[in-house]
Amino acid sequence: MENLYILIAAFVTAVTLGRMIIPNILIISLRKRLFDVPDERKVHKRPVPRLGGVSFFPVILFALCMFSALRLLMGHGPDESKAAQLVCELLFLVSGLTLLYIIGIADDLVGVRYRRKFLVQVVSAAMFPLSGIYINNFYGLFGVFMVPAEVGIPLTMLLVVFITNAINLIDGIDGLASGLSMVALVVFGVMFVHYQMWSYGMLAFVTVGVIIPFFSYNVFGSASMGRKVFMGDTGSLTLGFILSFCVIRYCMYEPGMLLTVKSSPVLVSFSVLMVPCLDVIRVVLRRARNRKPLFMPDRSHIHHKFLAMGFSPRKALVTILLMSACFGVFTLVGIRYLNNTFVFVVDVVVWTLLNLWFNRVIRMKNN
Repeated sequence: MENLYILIAAFVTAVTLGRMIIPNILIISLRKRLFDVPDERKVHKRPVPRLGGVSFFPVILFALCMFSALRLLMGHGPDESKAAQLVCELLFLVSGLTLLYIIGIADDLVGVRYRRKFLVQVVSAAMFPLSGIYINNFYGLFGVFMVPAEVGIPLTMLLVVFITNAINLIDGIDGLASGLSMVALVVFGVMFVHYQMWSYGMLAFVTVGVIIPFFSYNVFGSASMGRKVFMGDTGSLTLGFILSFCVIRYCMYEPGMLLTVKSSPVLVSFSVLMVPCLDVIRVVLRRARNRKPLFMPDRSHIHHKFLAMGFSPRKALVTILLMSACFGVFTLVGIRYLNNTFVFVVDVVVWTLLNLWFNRVIRMKNN
């Protein structure tokens, strides 16, 4: 129970610090005129400060380090045999986050070319294999079990860059990227706690803690009163990288672990991040088919579809979050009774049919 109390204390600390820092970010942004200015592609109509994500990394780092140290002092830390590996993983995680934090702030303040951002993401992604974690097992998905390192390491780096960009690109309406991230992080946090992986559970719930005060300002704050804030690239890159770490760490198989084919970590991780990940794949394929630049912003993401169908931004947010939660619940239940590959195919087919239906509704509305 002591580990649970420490985790709760870390979560409350993250919420409190986030609630204290964001108002100060708003004041600085308003004084220095650091705004996200509306244009024809964006939903908001007033200039809004975009540095809310600046609070994420420092708060997560403080809460995680302080309460991890308390766990060690109280004698509730990991076994000595696992402590060195855990410290190594967390230090490499912080190293990658630092690089993304710097490039994110630079992009939010002055703008950074996509190639430079992509290079930093690749270097950051390399931190995971360097720490010794990578995708090494598919747990029977498509009949694949153990994955050799020469395949798993590049696959891991590709996955980290992909998830990081998926969260970055889904950040199109108030609360969407932060809401989807919270849903996924809560699932990962519960799973980590269930399997007694307390340090990783603390990381997940501390990140949820710092998102909560941002979410309240982002979704319920008033731009006209200077109480609204966006996370910017600093925040979305931070969340995407932490989510990718949770995915890789949860999916990595080690002898003696409780993770099995029935728990299907790969499929669970896919389901909770399915909306942003499949949306990015769909958008990129659409741009490739139309011979448009793959990374040129447009209005073809899932939230744009809901807006085109007549949903308000708030209703679109709630609907997409519920849709993501439903996919997650179906997968968590389905893997207990059905073949993993079958559950995966059902998820993808349902997602595809939903998008075709959305397109039909939009066409009917425009005719």
